[in-house]
Amino acid sequence: MPASAALTLDDPRLEPCPVETIPGSIRTGILILCDHASNAVPPDLGDLGLPASEFERHIAYDIGAAAVTRSLARRLGAPAILTRFSRLVIDPNRGRDDPTLVMRLSDGAVVPGNARVDEAEVQRRIARFYDPYDDAIADAIHTAMAAGHPPVVVTVHSFTPVWRGWPRPWHVGILWDADERFAKPLLEGLAAEDGLVVGNNEPYDGALAGDTVDRHATVRGLANALIEIRQDLIASEAGAEEWAERFARLLEPLAGRAELREPRIFGTRTRDRLRQHGG
Repeated sequence: MPASAALTLDDPRLEPCPVETIPGSIRTGILILCDHASNAVPPDLGDLGLPASEFERHIAYDIGAAAVTRSLARRLGAPAILTRFSRLVIDPNRGRDDPTLVMRLSDGAVVPGNARVDEAEVQRRIARFYDPYDDAIADAIHTAMAAGHPPVVVTVHSFTPVWRGWPRPWHVGILWDADERFAKPLLEGLAAEDGLVVGNNEPYDGALAGDTVDRHATVRGLANALIEIRQDLIASEAGAEEWAERFARLLEPLAGRAELREPRIFGTRTRDRLRQHGG
């Protein structure tokens, strides 16, 4: 390699691309995203001062979500975009000004490698990890819309069976903000499945200003839903395949509905609340 081509720490040649893209047909009308697909940290950031065991926990990634996403994309023939970096490096499912964008403390674990991160380092991580993922999503949506196929945006996450000592009863949850066009029939479809406990904006509320759905789907008026599956149900390959099959069966007929293909701006409950309280 010529001296003029010497690598710097920010050079992408030092590490794999921070984004995994699965090609698929825009005619499916679906774009699948996985914000917390990986627990990987690039070599120059080391282990962020954490033992290896912490990277097997939910604080580093959404257990099982990547496997469900890949299988779902394959079953539907739909495009998918996944991260290749841990949420401990930076969380792409947060707004750029969110204080939890780079976590210094996560579910009882202090993250030494993030404890003294300054604004300059946050901006470097945004440019290196957050922006490539953001750009890949924006490009995929632009391509689909330009071809006359506005996509339904589906994001796949997973949640812990127990939180702070409280067992979570749901097998799956559907999160949404103000646009229920896709979330409502998806909830109805899941409720018709035998034996499932289904959360409507549980275990989290889908109204989060600046998250992936907000900044890519809501602002464009695209129908959307965030899927949360309990981690113990998809930690194995068999479990991930079972849930991918279930969602492929439910999503395919819904995505073809004309009312979901027409972009409509609904606003957000988060911003409405802020306005009501003078925020």
